[in-house]
Amino acid sequence: MASGTRTLARTGKIERITAETSIFITIDLDGTGKYDVSTGIGFLDHMVEQFAKHSLIDVTMKVEGDLHVDQHHTTEDSAIALGQALSEALGDKAGIGRYGSAYSPMDETLSRVALDISGRPYCVWNAKFSQEKLGEWDTELIQHWFESVSQSAGLTLHLELLYGTNNHHICESLFKGFARAMRNAVDRDPRKGEAIPSTKGQLGG
Repeated sequence: MASGTRTLARTGKIERITAETSIFITIDLDGTGKYDVSTGIGFLDHMVEQFAKHSLIDVTMKVEGDLHVDQHHTTEDSAIALGQALSEALGDKAGIGRYGSAYSPMDETLSRVALDISGRPYCVWNAKFSQEKLGEWDTELIQHWFESVSQSAGLTLHLELLYGTNNHHICESLFKGFARAMRNAVDRDPRKGEAIPSTKGQLGG
């Protein structure tokens, strides 16, 4: 590793227990894309697995939620906890690329994702689905998942469907684009050393 670059592990661990959900998450920003995901919602599992695989961020996510009520709490709280784990692993964000973007094609679908690990949460969503469910997952919750990750991780996050018709492809394209953008943003640039990537000397606020 280049001189002046940290060797400390960049990991996050979150245990979040409420009356609605019980969540355990670990991540490793410098992983290889390993995953062990169980949320009780099959399509959400598949998307978090795609995020891990294509970001190279190792993710363990175990969720027990009140699915007898609906999927809202499990979706929202899993995203909040993942964002908290990302924030914990990033620490003061010294030396990271900070910005990331990706075009993500999947057959007839193309999406674009751009993000800034700014510490200032803001999510712009420009995508839509033509069916109410993917598997058993309510498609209206997909936007909310990204908004919740953005809020808890402190991400400025823009997601846009450029075109596409297959709902599965649309969702997967957005998650893979998010993964690739995160990979670019969390990677360390050896030229930055321990510098915070901001002229303010800190990120957020």
